[in-house]
Amino acid sequence: MRVARNLLLIVLAALLLPYLLAPLYRTGHPVSTLMAWRYLTGAPMSRQWVDFSAISPYLPRSVVSAEDAKFCSHHGIDWDALREVIDDAEDGEVTRGGSTITQQVAKNLFLWPGRSVVRKALELPLALWIDLVLPKQRILEIYLNIAELGPSGQFGAQAGSTYAFGRPASALSPRDAALLAAILPNPVKRSARTPGAGVRRLAGTYMARAQASSLQRCWSENRVY
Repeated sequence: MRVARNLLLIVLAALLLPYLLAPLYRTGHPVSTLMAWRYLTGAPMSRQWVDFSAISPYLPRSVVSAEDAKFCSHHGIDWDALREVIDDAEDGEVTRGGSTITQQVAKNLFLWPGRSVVRKALELPLALWIDLVLPKQRILEIYLNIAELGPSGQFGAQAGSTYAFGRPASALSPRDAALLAAILPNPVKRSARTPGAGVRRLAGTYMARAQASSLQRCWSENRVY
């Protein structure tokens, strides 16, 4: 009985820890669980934190256009996209990615990669909490510094840009930024350094969307501290 109670307390503590840590990530340079795992296992891992103001403005616009078009308006979860994913699954169709940038931050910071019902159940309320306690710009800044952007442990905009183009994240052109956005779903199989036809096609789409969008409304309508 005592062992079961102790195990229950450990599980509850593990579940509550992300909710305690998330408000603290208003500052600092957090790392993802995958980054930590690669470091602990001795796998290659490179990341140099870059503040949002030092990243080319083309990159956040391209990433939002590619990954989460409603980033500025939702509160951590795009319910319409989530319903579409559920409908596709019920119809037996191959499900598309329906995760918002905030959900990906929740997963990358506190959970694990791969698809599972358990992880998704943990991810959804955590994304709502992160959106509540962190400003939009900070959420995007974290994402741009923990997203995997290279085939051999390159994480974040700086490492991804240096690997793909030999220049810092501050110097990314619109095309460079769109290419990085295009490889986000799978930076191991997709390459911004030597992009194939599919990646180039996606990059063209994202570049056009980014040129037609602005994140200024996002910052003015949300909490930016």
